[in-house]
Amino acid sequence: MSEIIGFLGMSHSPFATLLPPNRPTAPGGVFLSDVARVRRAVAAMSPDAVVVIGPDHFHANFYDVMPPFSISVDAAVGFGDYGSTPGPLPVCAELAWPIREGLDDAGFDLSFSYSLTVDHGIVQSYEMATGGTETPLVPIVVNTAAPPLPSLERCAALGEALGAAIRAADFPGRVLVLASGGLSHWLPSNDPRDPAVSGDKRTALIHGRRDPHAFAEAREPRVRAMGGDPTARVNDAWDTWFLKQLGIPDLDPVLAMGHDGLEASAGSGGHEIRCWLIGHAAVGLPLVWTSYERVPEWITGMGIGTTFAV
Repeated sequence: MSEIIGFLGMSHSPFATLLPPNRPTAPGGVFLSDVARVRRAVAAMSPDAVVVIGPDHFHANFYDVMPPFSISVDAAVGFGDYGSTPGPLPVCAELAWPIREGLDDAGFDLSFSYSLTVDHGIVQSYEMATGGTETPLVPIVVNTAAPPLPSLERCAALGEALGAAIRAADFPGRVLVLASGGLSHWLPSNDPRDPAVSGDKRTALIHGRRDPHAFAEAREPRVRAMGGDPTARVNDAWDTWFLKQLGIPDLDPVLAMGHDGLEASAGSGGHEIRCWLIGHAAVGLPLVWTSYERVPEWITGMGIGTTFAV
């Protein structure tokens, strides 16, 4: 039987690698310093596998087929966007298959892949937490970018089922649950129903799978142009409230916000906290340590939360 040794929630941002701080007091310095603390704590815990829950940013999933939840059961490949490691990643199939089967038994029929492409939404936090790409992982991709999204309640329920599936798995190892995403940030619309989404962008969102690298190459300059703005919108009050709710823990007020309430408070990028809801519910323990830095230059509120001492 598997043993869950803790939950780690961690924000990601392309600009953590594109605009790294040049001194400890520069934007992002507090976040990266605390990431190093977390990495040392994770190394001391020595997990045998990490279940990594994170989003895709239109590098693998497009509107031709958009699964709400996906899991790799055999292999995963890093897309290599924004400085994240490209190429094969070490998927722990011995744990992935029991998780898939346990979730299916619980009524969650996740899309599954023998070769899942994952972008920085999975890889950046995985690398930061483990210090590389050697620790076996089970990647679970959550649709947080392509409306309509799975509901907050559905994500929390999936998390409870995920925790039960991990604990019941015939995998003789220690498992860390890692959620990647958020916190608050505001991004342009990706919804093909939005009149503002038209032309080449709409076509790419639907048909980008035909040549995802060409789509990414065209999109990346627009993303890069968003970085470095000290006036970019970040809701640090909401971010710290969210971390507090996971520490109480009391997620009912978060779930009660619904899709529209969450977007109003945390932006379209704030929908990535669905990954935190899943991971936190899987472990079923309150956060005991948190870190937060408001980093508008990275267009994101950068948070970390753990259920273990750091």
